[in-house]
Amino acid sequence: MPEKPTLDGLEKVWVARWDDEGTYRFDRSKPRDEIYAIDSPPPTVSGSLHIGHVFSYTHTDIMARYQRMIGKSVFYPIGWDDNGLPTERRVQNVYGVRCDPSLPYDPEFVPPEKPGKREISISRRNFVELCHKLTVIDEQAFEEVWRRVGLSVDWSLLYTTISDEARAVSQRAFLRNLGRGEAYLAEAPTLWDVTYRTAVAQAELEDREWPGAFHRVSFYGEKGPVWIETTRPELIPACVALVAHPDDERYQDLIGTSVLTPLFGVEVPVLAHHLAEPDKGSGIAMICTFGDVTDVTWWRELHLPTRPVIGWDGRLLPEPPEGVEPEPYKELAGKTVHSARERIVELLRESGDLDGEPRPVQRPVKFYERGDRPLEIVTTRQWYIRNGGRDEELRERLLARGRELRWHPPHMRVRYDNWVEGLTSDWLISRQRFFGVPIPVWYPLDGDGRPVYDAPIVPSEESLPVDPSSDAPPGYAEEQRGVPGGFAADPDVMDTWATSSLTPQIAGRWGTDDDLYARVFPADLRPQSHEIIRTWLFATVVRSHLESGTLPWSDVAISGWILDPDRKKMSKSKGNVVTPMDLLERHGSDAVRYWAAGGRYGVDTAFDAGQLKVGRRLAIKILNASKFVLGLAGGDTGAEVTEPLDLSMLAALSDMAREATEAFESYEHTRALEAVERFFWAFCDDYLELVKARAYESGPGAASAHAALRQALDVLLRLFAPFLPFVTEEVWSWWREGSVHRANWPAPERGQGDPAVLAVASEVLGRVRKAKSEAKLSMRAEVSRLTVRAPRTDLVLRAQDDVCAAGNVEEFVLEQGDELAVEVTLV
Repeated sequence: MPEKPTLDGLEKVWVARWDDEGTYRFDRSKPRDEIYAIDSPPPTVSGSLHIGHVFSYTHTDIMARYQRMIGKSVFYPIGWDDNGLPTERRVQNVYGVRCDPSLPYDPEFVPPEKPGKREISISRRNFVELCHKLTVIDEQAFEEVWRRVGLSVDWSLLYTTISDEARAVSQRAFLRNLGRGEAYLAEAPTLWDVTYRTAVAQAELEDREWPGAFHRVSFYGEKGPVWIETTRPELIPACVALVAHPDDERYQDLIGTSVLTPLFGVEVPVLAHHLAEPDKGSGIAMICTFGDVTDVTWWRELHLPTRPVIGWDGRLLPEPPEGVEPEPYKELAGKTVHSARERIVELLRESGDLDGEPRPVQRPVKFYERGDRPLEIVTTRQWYIRNGGRDEELRERLLARGRELRWHPPHMRVRYDNWVEGLTSDWLISRQRFFGVPIPVWYPLDGDGRPVYDAPIVPSEESLPVDPSSDAPPGYAEEQRGVPGGFAADPDVMDTWATSSLTPQIAGRWGTDDDLYARVFPADLRPQSHEIIRTWLFATVVRSHLESGTLPWSDVAISGWILDPDRKKMSKSKGNVVTPMDLLERHGSDAVRYWAAGGRYGVDTAFDAGQLKVGRRLAIKILNASKFVLGLAGGDTGAEVTEPLDLSMLAALSDMAREATEAFESYEHTRALEAVERFFWAFCDDYLELVKARAYESGPGAASAHAALRQALDVLLRLFAPFLPFVTEEVWSWWREGSVHRANWPAPERGQGDPAVLAVASEVLGRVRKAKSEAKLSMRAEVSRLTVRAPRTDLVLRAQDDVCAAGNVEEFVLEQGDELAVEVTLV
């Protein structure tokens, strides 16, 4: 035991020792019923961790430590999600480069030390190499934070979502989906991000308020003008019909006829559909291919043709669609959507087809969740996995899976149900990007060199992972790439969720280590935040259901968000993010963990620096109280606890340990901490003061106090260990062998004591202290007479000597009374 215990430097000492001694190493020899497997989130390695990560990951670590102490071998891997758009964007920003797949590989390429204003175009292979380089740097920084926080993960189980092993798992799952008909290729209208030039899935959408304007525009009908109101006049050349509600009397005579589009003079039909809104604008709308998702619905259900005008780059196509004359389309060709809108408004104004001036409006517009510009809808060929969006039977089975899961807290299941019930399409998994898991498919080329998409060539599972852009398919040579009669690679990669949805399989080494996989799948716990229930949680359920016919885990624990002091969600864009390393260094890891442990599952928690100070004060108190207990003469003599007050304290301790255990079993770590902390402060403030005088003496009474104090310290350190791993390990090392984190969780043993003895003694002592405080006297001031009236005098009598010693009482009087009353006469 050090002369002057301190919290400073404990993290460095114990992180190294835990690593050297393999304290948290997973024991894979245990049978499945003795294993607790966690499917922990692999954070996206595309920047820096923030305090919200520390908040939620600490919750998981607390549970992992508890499970380890109740005797489970804990499978607790850590992973890095290092493929996908976030990594690509970070590479572009850091190195000032942009990927151009048409360029050849340059083995001598070195990125500039300082990126210029214009991005340098490089080959796909050069770009991917930079992605790998940057993720390694970012992952080292992430690991430093997690070790400092004290995550009890087994670092030997580390995985990354772009590794060979992860790519093989992802491609194997896809090929099996394809073989069972669950994955399919289709050409259809697709939500498209024009900045990233990639398709976007329904789960990655978010609505944002966006400025626009309603334009009142005239179409030409047989009986005169037909006025529509639109926020997207630039799509008039893409118009394929007008639509009104079948019950709208204003347009009964018009439905079934046709009109001409303004400027372009294209004849389009006027149709009826129940989604038309009579009270919106003029009540009749133009259907364009495609302005929004409602256009897609109308187009599909009314069997309309397509006249696409917007390209993958977000500009209007250089040539007009079929049926549209070059004049005046050439005025719009090649322009951005914004510029085309401005020009067509000018043309409409000149032709007299614009009624009045545009009316400004704010309206919800769909964005890719990481994008900066509104999404467009373009027709593309994409890969999908069936997820119940278009299959009612599969949807019901996936809803049933949600009911099988144990949700913590239970109300979070509503978000899962709402998402599944609201699906409108299957899961689009292909992305037109570069750093990701390639779609493991080639297409044979016919005699004219055109791909035969309905006869894909697939690799064997033994050959995975493959990259079709550089590997030849079975039965072909590289020289046949792009040649008539040869083959072409699928150019796309999978959405990052298509790989992340397989984290239980990746961590459990599905397909390469059958013994491990059988021991850890399905897992016990999936911890995650609530906003990705629709993506990560649901997608993982889908993949496990399709491949294994089971849930991927038994329990899910859903964390809330971290809010700033004004109760606004922390985000980099708002500039209100708190980074953890400074807090960890300034307050200590145990203090930060204490603050995190105060947040319940499913509840958004405001960041409170004051709680960090409370946590540090608690850790210091553990050090000082432990030093006092272990510094008492007598030591571990094996003495029995005989005194009523000591037995009472141990009985109360046992009751609290039972409460903490029940809380942990219910995934209520905050309630467990509150119980332990409440007892600990009462132990320090009341019991230590009550027993101190006797503990400094000798004889049986002192021996009982020493034994009770050490038993209590032993139990309290173990109860605090999941929350405050560093200070508890430090104190444990002063007098116990091994690690407190490998010690057994305290088993509640009530014994012979009555907790009411300590409770009444603490109350009496508290009133004595209050009297001295009000008289502005020292706590050691003498009490000439202490009179106690109590309904149960036997309880007070059993603690009388300790109360008198702690209060420095000269004369003690005990009387029967209906309720507890204390009279203090000071000298």
